[in-house]
Amino acid sequence: MDLRQLRYFVAVARERNFTRAAANLHIAQPPLSRQIQLLEDELGVALIVRKSRPIRLTDAGRLFYEQALQVLGRVDQMKDATRRVGMNRNRVLSIGFVASTLYGGLPALVRKLRQSAPELDIQLLEMLSIQQIPALKEGRIDIGFGRLKHADPNVVSTVLREERLVVAVPQDTPLSRETTPLALGAISGQRLIVYPKEPRPSYADQVLSLLRDEDVHPADVLEVREIQTALGLVAAESGICIIPSSARQMRSDVRYRAIDSPRATSPVILNHRAGDNSRYLDLVRKLIRDIYAEPPAWLAANNVQPTSADGDGTSKGRSGS
Repeated sequence: MDLRQLRYFVAVARERNFTRAAANLHIAQPPLSRQIQLLEDELGVALIVRKSRPIRLTDAGRLFYEQALQVLGRVDQMKDATRRVGMNRNRVLSIGFVASTLYGGLPALVRKLRQSAPELDIQLLEMLSIQQIPALKEGRIDIGFGRLKHADPNVVSTVLREERLVVAVPQDTPLSRETTPLALGAISGQRLIVYPKEPRPSYADQVLSLLRDEDVHPADVLEVREIQTALGLVAAESGICIIPSSARQMRSDVRYRAIDSPRATSPVILNHRAGDNSRYLDLVRKLIRDIYAEPPAWLAANNVQPTSADGDGTSKGRSGS
């Protein structure tokens, strides 16, 4: 077994088609098929069900695919780290984040991280929660801050806090005339704007699940790609939107009302690879504890349940909304 075979198998598993995988790899299909067959012969199990269209992975194939992603990701990290050491360049720490975390503790964490570890080259990559899981396994990011719980045993999640949700409503409308917490039932009959439109599941599904569980039925649901678009449409009186409390800073031309329900929260989750014992991961956890201990004004204003970054809310493969 060699790395070339792993890359070939990953390409086939992603495309679910030998022809497209061969084109992406810039090789002919017969040698690609031959290498996958040699791989199966070495392992002694079938990895791919070839008779289905599109082809699908066997149970063994799915396991091998997950492991292959991790191996290839770590190899790429190893090559990059070796080059950087050889060229006297800084160690890279790649952080994936959902946009709403920019209005909570992420900027403060990055500032403290740069002060505590000046040798780090910190890269910030905006990506949705669901995109962070494969990015971690493939080594494209080292840690992620998201809002969606998952069921992948290869990624460990720690719920850092539960953030209050608020309703963004247009100015000069009946819902904007009060400042008291808004009952979820008041959303019934309103046009609701949710984000992101894709990929799913996402934060949009958290909001829709909350309303469904509370038997709240909007008149219409409009799906958009990002929170900036959603709030812009609220300002244009095209509907209302439920957002994390800290994101109220994004626009001042709409009104925000807290939601009168203890279930109206969204978690902020730290994700990292299972088995990662990096000292930088330990440093991130320590800095998060320090930030929460201060505590900053935004934490008390927006959050109902800060937790320890040591793992009080840690799960490996915990299913979620």
